[in-house]
Amino acid sequence: MPDHRSVRDRSTDDGPVTGRSDDRRRWQALGVGLVAAFMTLLDVSIVNVAVPSMDRALQASPSDLQWVLSGYALTFGLVLVPAGRFGDARGRRNAFVVGVALFTLTSALAGLAQSPTWLVAARLLQGVAAGVVNPQVTGLIQQLFRGAERGRAFGLLGATIGISTAVGPLLGGLLIQLGGEDHGWRWVFFVNVPVGVLAVLLGWRLLPTRAAGRLDRHRLDPVGVLLLGVGVTLLLLPLVQREQWPSPWKWALIPAGLVVLVGFGFWEHRYGRTRTPLFDLGLFRLRSYTIGAVIALVYFGGFTAIFFIFTLYLQNGLGYRALTAGLAITPFALGSALAAALGGRLVTRFGRPLVGIGLVMVLVGLGGVVFVLRGDPHGSVPLLTALPLLLAGLGSGLVITPNQTLTLSEVPVPQAGSAAGMLQTGQRIGSAAGIAAVGALFFSSLASTDGRWVAAFRHSLLLAMGIVALALVAAATDIVLNHRAAHRR
Repeated sequence: MPDHRSVRDRSTDDGPVTGRSDDRRRWQALGVGLVAAFMTLLDVSIVNVAVPSMDRALQASPSDLQWVLSGYALTFGLVLVPAGRFGDARGRRNAFVVGVALFTLTSALAGLAQSPTWLVAARLLQGVAAGVVNPQVTGLIQQLFRGAERGRAFGLLGATIGISTAVGPLLGGLLIQLGGEDHGWRWVFFVNVPVGVLAVLLGWRLLPTRAAGRLDRHRLDPVGVLLLGVGVTLLLLPLVQREQWPSPWKWALIPAGLVVLVGFGFWEHRYGRTRTPLFDLGLFRLRSYTIGAVIALVYFGGFTAIFFIFTLYLQNGLGYRALTAGLAITPFALGSALAAALGGRLVTRFGRPLVGIGLVMVLVGLGGVVFVLRGDPHGSVPLLTALPLLLAGLGSGLVITPNQTLTLSEVPVPQAGSAAGMLQTGQRIGSAAGIAAVGALFFSSLASTDGRWVAAFRHSLLLAMGIVALALVAAATDIVLNHRAAHRR
């Protein structure tokens, strides 16, 4: 007899769903997940251009504004692994729907904020919701797709990541211009509400209802959750609050965080002997996962910082408006989106060398930016940097998507959520560390060159390129090891 089970039931199998109707529903489910991922990742960058309007409307202090920006990234990173583990154990639909519903509600609360404290609290909860949603999307891809189809799905996710990261300042500038300087910042949050409501309804209807493997009714490792949360907090807090905490003692939290994370590793090893741990440390025995996680950590430390210093250079140094600054980053966003979709299709054929090619293109593109801004550039900086940023964006698209596909390629489907959560936690830590390091050089160079913005931007961009080069070293190491292994066979 024909199998009439829906995609939500059949997606618990190890293989992909093959029926034509079910196949369509798989891609529809992915579409819902990508929309939710776009919203949550967009809110990392879109708020940057709204800060001046928030300051005027709410009379916020510098510390309040810093928490609006960095508090989201902090709580986002805290819940990624526990949320991914919960989706693995209890099914992704409930976690996804609850996460999107909370994100929608907190977006509305942020838009309605009447005081800085209200806005900060809403942003912290919004970050929690984003951390719940994102590992479900990656786990969904692992659960519903195989082989070349999985590469295509990750290609679409990579395009979503690239666009959301780079287009945030542009979209934020447009919304502020449409809503007015005094209240336009509220629309940066309100725009999420109708999209979120639709994602909740469609997610409930289309996403798989069961866990990817055997339903796990055991406890979700509360000690592991606590240790990981404390360790990540200690690592991220001095990075995201670097401008507001003048005391050098804040950096002592980083080694303390590393000690707690070592304790987390020992606990997970012990806990995993008899129960399912929060995160299976055995995944690090997979070279594809370990090297891919290192590449993601380092690369996000380099490329995320570029948008931070470029926006500062254009708006504060050259006096461009927020909308123009956003348009200047658009070539990178377009290149990243195009190459990410293409990279998802090519990764199963070329493997890690594709990531290496992408990293080389990023470095060449950023080197082109340094070249066109040598001396005191004449003409429009957004126009001068458009072509090299397009090349860098094309390279970035060949890094993020293929690397994510390769990193998770050998991860068992029942562990896909927690593995993806740990991967994204590394990306958040890398982003915070990169912005802290590159930003510190930017401001110190600005002070030492008597306010020469172009020199400060070039110096800090060279540091960002050095960080990206470290990711290239990791990719090259994997390529060499794979080549040697192939010769031994």
